Amino acid sequence: MKRNQVAHIDEVVGLMTGKVSDRDKVIHDSWRRCINQHGLDPIASRVAYILPQERLTEHREAMEEFLRTARFGLETLYRQVSCLDYVMLLTDAKGVTVDFMGDPTFSDNLRGAGLYLGADWHEPLAGTCAVGTCIATGEPLVVHQSDHFDASHISLTCTSAPIFDSYGDLAAVLDISALHSPEPKVSQHLALQLVQSFAHKIENANLLNRFRSDWILKLSNAQEFADIDPDFILAVDNNGCIIGLNNRTRQLLAREATLVGRASTRVIGEPLSTFFDCDVTSLPQFARFRPTDQRMMRLLASGTALFAQAMPPPAATPARPSPAAEVNLPPPLREMFCDDPIMSGAMKRAAKLVGTQMSILIQGETGTGKEHLAKALHAASPRAGKPFVAVNCAALPESLIESELFGYEAGSFTGAASKGKKGLVLEADGGTLFLDEIGDMPLASQTRLLRVLAEREVTPIGKVKPLPVNVRVVAATHRDLVELVKAKSFREDLYFRLNGAVLTLPPLRQRADVRWLIGRLLARRAKEDGAVYRLTEAALAALCAHSWPGNVRELVNCLDYASAVCSEHVIDVEDLPDIILRAQGAPRRADAGAAESDIGPETLKGLREALREHHWNVSAVARVLGVDRSTVHRRMRRFGLVPPQKRDP
Repeated sequence: MKRNQVAHIDEVVGLMTGKVSDRDKVIHDSWRRCINQHGLDPIASRVAYILPQERLTEHREAMEEFLRTARFGLETLYRQVSCLDYVMLLTDAKGVTVDFMGDPTFSDNLRGAGLYLGADWHEPLAGTCAVGTCIATGEPLVVHQSDHFDASHISLTCTSAPIFDSYGDLAAVLDISALHSPEPKVSQHLALQLVQSFAHKIENANLLNRFRSDWILKLSNAQEFADIDPDFILAVDNNGCIIGLNNRTRQLLAREATLVGRASTRVIGEPLSTFFDCDVTSLPQFARFRPTDQRMMRLLASGTALFAQAMPPPAATPARPSPAAEVNLPPPLREMFCDDPIMSGAMKRAAKLVGTQMSILIQGETGTGKEHLAKALHAASPRAGKPFVAVNCAALPESLIESELFGYEAGSFTGAASKGKKGLVLEADGGTLFLDEIGDMPLASQTRLLRVLAEREVTPIGKVKPLPVNVRVVAATHRDLVELVKAKSFREDLYFRLNGAVLTLPPLRQRADVRWLIGRLLARRAKEDGAVYRLTEAALAALCAHSWPGNVRELVNCLDYASAVCSEHVIDVEDLPDIILRAQGAPRRADAGAAESDIGPETLKGLREALREHHWNVSAVARVLGVDRSTVHRRMRRFGLVPPQKRDP
């Protein structure tokens, strides 16, 4: 054990025996809890505990909507502190790290220190630490170096701030930490201000997202910031009761309740008029279009004046729309399906993500349309006019992945192009980068990609200074990435960076809209060929009964083949690929031909007479003979019967 660790243990033990220490009171109180309540031994060194994959997934899924709302703020914070070697952690209310951003170069060191995704930092397990002690106290704080209870953590500096939900309960903890830092604790003062600021912003974003359909009241002490960066935000229902608020508002109104001697400082559910000199009927007078100096309200107990902005709920909606209108999806997503409940659920979820910056992972069997969905997401998003760059990670040779993805400077290696190469990531700047078959990307390239996603910048080969890049990443795979993570063939931190949201496409055999999809694909084929194709009922039934192991891609290939071999643009069973016929137990083409090999002269004579009588109208002849049109065409080809208008002069 190192000398400084021994000295730290002596100090912790000394505090319990009455020795004086100049530590902050919050640190002393935490040390005492660790020994008296949590039963921790200051001599024992605890290895950082990282949750198993399955349990971590449960914690993340429980916070899925919150993570989606918070992601932009988290990424912005990390960009501001990463250059100072901080990592960013977001934990849930139990202290489990559900989001993490850090330099992948130091992954092993960060994981060993517990500064990693899945790390459990609640105080009864980890002792005094920024996250755990923040949860215990509900207050922002810095736990700097030897402030930590566990001697193995005294090289770390950690700064945390709580994030409360709209009802005043702890929802998460935002933390920035570093493996090494200057010795004076005051060096972390700005870090504390920064973390508190972003915790407040995330809290506000979550509140506004949660109460989109209610009155939102924004309040500020400063007239100049009333509309830009309000201190206090609360949500009010149509009855004038407070139904949600940020933590600063909760603290403010709790103080007001204390001033008038209320027995309870409860705020949620109380009328707005309990605390302010107005009620819900007065809120329209605080609308944004009025000058700020005319939008002032007062707190009843203290008389404090606040500048206000009231945002009304959306206009009342008409009667419940029809199911078709209720979907309300952007056209690119709506065109992905028709009356299929599984696809409807996936597309509704996708619609909520199109305007966000978070990464999306699309899962599904080969051929289910993952790239098609990625293009639809791009087309429905604000990036629609920007580049959509698709990268097949399985098709790129390992030796070329980095140069293809990240580009290179002229002359940076033997064989490099004389003008260098921009790289696919930079090609996608401003738009969407689609990483297909991401599960097949080599580990070395995964590390480089992780840095791009975390820091939003890319360094081409041969270049020293990184270039900023603004891309929305959509990845796709047919492989089980969780199993690849367990097998150590896919980086865990990259997996969680990619799956900000997961969309799963069902296999074609599970979809209820196969008939619609067939019609849509035939219409597309008709547009390309300038001809209208029709399926016989027998052919349609055969297609609908097939299991489609190759999914939509196999269906496309099947219809392309049938369109090419059919007669007069009518697709019958005999025009389908052999694999469809075998699956349905239909005779193969060779057998079908043999079945007609015994057609005699009488049949040939009857066919000729029917054709002449009906002026070579194949449809009419088929009805007379009681056979399909394709059968008439096949017999005509076999006997060399050609309509007069098509014979050579």
